[in-house]
Amino acid sequence: MSETKLSQTPETALSQAKLHSDGCVYRLLRLPPTAITLAAGVVAEAAMPFSALLADKDEVTLLLPDDACQEFARRLRHATLSEATYRLIAFDIELDPALVGFMALVSGALARDGVAILTYAAFSRDHVVVRERDFDKAMRTLRHLQQLARGG
Repeated sequence: MSETKLSQTPETALSQAKLHSDGCVYRLLRLPPTAITLAAGVVAEAAMPFSALLADKDEVTLLLPDDACQEFARRLRHATLSEATYRLIAFDIELDPALVGFMALVSGALARDGVAILTYAAFSRDHVVVRERDFDKAMRTLRHLQQLARGG
């Protein structure tokens, strides 16, 4: 483990992170819990740089770019497409999996500004998805939070 990761705090991680967005508009697609194999096929067929598949006991949820999501919703029986559209914000920094409080710091600031989030964690990076209409506000909030974390 690198020296940086050993000394990582939520504030230092945030201050060093590059905020990245891919410019895509996303939607959520819900399928029945028995559709996990189908959902995996959808993700593979969509072949997008960012997508998410979450399965729990009640449902399978996909996060895909809007155009792909709408196409699959038309093709898949029992699919429910979200009305809301979303944008991605990725924290482009490798996070220590034992780091405590990073998402609490981020979500707290966004909550204070009235921005709802969906959180996604990859192996070493965290992501939030915000409603498209709140994207600019979320980015301003996070950039301000970064300035504060840098001591400015």
